[in-house]
Amino acid sequence: MPRAKHEPTKHTKELVSLHATMGTTQELIGAIVGVDEKTLRKHYRDELDQAMAKANATIGGTLFNKAKGGDTTAMIFWMKTRAGWRDRANPGGEGAVDDMATALKELAQRLPA
Repeated sequence: MPRAKHEPTKHTKELVSLHATMGTTQELIGAIVGVDEKTLRKHYRDELDQAMAKANATIGGTLFNKAKGGDTTAMIFWMKTRAGWRDRANPGGEGAVDDMATALKELAQRLPA
């Protein structure tokens, strides 16, 4: 007996978006909705893609604001991942991070609030 064709509803679209935003795996989202991963991607591609983009924008915005506000850890992370900065090899192990932290603090003081 063939399976019934899946028809997305407003409720299942919202459910998929919510779970995708929170990082639930597609395998588990499919199980929650009652479809396999291939069917999930076929019927909910927009929800899956947009949820990930919205989550990244939210977290990225928060990180950016923390960095702008002077959070040294956020600044270092941003510069390493977004601007290609890296620690220099340092036999003592301390200087590279300290120098970067100092440079970022000085940069933050010059940024508009």
